[in-house]
Parts: sequence; C-alpha cells; structure tokens
Amino acid sequence: MTPPDSAQFPAESTSASQSHGVVIARALSQRVTTGDGELAILSEVELAVKAGETLAITGASGSGKSTLLGLLAGLDRPSAGEIMLLGQRLGDLDEDARARLRAGRIGFVFQSFQLLPALSALENILLPLELAGRADARKRAAYWLDRVGLAARAAHTPRQLSGGEQQRVALARAFATDPEIVFADEPTGNLDADTGARIIELLFELNASARTTLILVTHDEALAARCQRRLHLVAGQMQPAARA
Repeated sequence: MTPPDSAQFPAESTSASQSHGVVIARALSQRVTTGDGELAILSEVELAVKAGETLAITGASGSGKSTLLGLLAGLDRPSAGEIMLLGQRLGDLDEDARARLRAGRIGFVFQSFQLLPALSALENILLPLELAGRADARKRAAYWLDRVGLAARAAHTPRQLSGGEQQRVALARAFATDPEIVFADEPTGNLDADTGARIIELLFELNASARTTLILVTHDEALAARCQRRLHLVAGQMQPAARA
C-alpha cells in the first residue's frame, strides 16, 4: 500500500530545541506519601535525549522506570525538578496544554497494549489521527494497519486478536501520527519470547523508517541492546550511561 501524500516522513528538525535535546530532565525527583512516611521513587535524575536517538532505560522492578517515563511524557508532574519536552517547559503547562503538546507529536506503546475494547483494530489507529485533526485519517489508519501486517484484521476488536497482534496495532497507532517521540513502556512485557522478538524487529523497523526519537523502559535485554544508549535506574537514581 502506498502511503498518503501527507504521510511522507518529515526531515529531521533543525530547531534550537531539538539541537539541544527533545527531552531534558534536570534534578528530577518524585516522592509519594505512604502510611510509613515519604517514599522517594526518583531522586535527582538528570538526562538529555537528542532527536532521533534510541534510548533504553533499564532497572529492576520498583526502580522507578515507568514513573520516569510518565514524567518525561508529561503524563504526571514531578515533586521537584524540571522537564523540557519538545522545547516546552512542562512545569509551565496545565493539563490541557500538556495534552495538546502530546497530540500528534508523541506516540505511546504500553505493556498491556491499551487498545479500546469496543473499537476495531482500524478504529483504534484512526482515533488519535482524528483527535489530531488529520484530514487523511482513515487512509493513514489503513496504511499503517497494512504496514504492521494486519490489513485483513481491520474489523477485528482487541479480544479477537492475539497478544502479538494487539501490540502490532498499538505500534501502528503510535507511529500513525508521525510523532517526533515514541515512549514505550515494557513493549514486550506481556508477550512470549518469539512474539516479543518479532515485535522488537517491527518496532525498530518502523522507528528507523520514521526517524523518530524512541525512549523505552524494559527488562528485556535483547530489546535494550538494540538501542543506541542505555541508562540504568537503581532505587530511583540514574547510573552512568552505557553505549550499545
């Protein structure tokens, strides 16, 4: 299937914000109050991610990986510190403004797929395109469903799809809006080894084609090894980066 005219992937931006990093975190901390007092989930995290970079954040369960991803994407607010996302200081934006920033510019892939159960595979991809105001939304949704090899499953709902097929739909949904950044939270975590390996190949194939910045958290060493750079969280603190 030939992509719609407007689906041609844009050239890498040369804006000042992207030249200095599409995601920047400074002294980022997250604390929660429990019955036993205050618990530090993240402590003074510093990182910068360049446009087009692929970054894996690893760490044991409870190390703060998913919390960090949610903060970087503007889904939650930190207890302290500063986040710059696509040149915008997230602390200066209210919830609606952060949602507008994410719309069409950020893609998400989740461990549990997060497909809407009442919608078909095609409709799950179509929804963010419509929310982003894309005039060619239906054509693009069909194109991306074909890209992940599921054109024949367009009318199927998530419960009629296998786990691997659901994650393929989720990948198509994430990339369909031509995002500048894709955040992936344990994208192979609910899949068996063989299916996970196929999803890894597809994820990096789509990412290379789109020249998208990819930031993921994972326990999967095979997945982390595919990234250009790795950061490791231990008890909420960032360890030195390791180059792949």
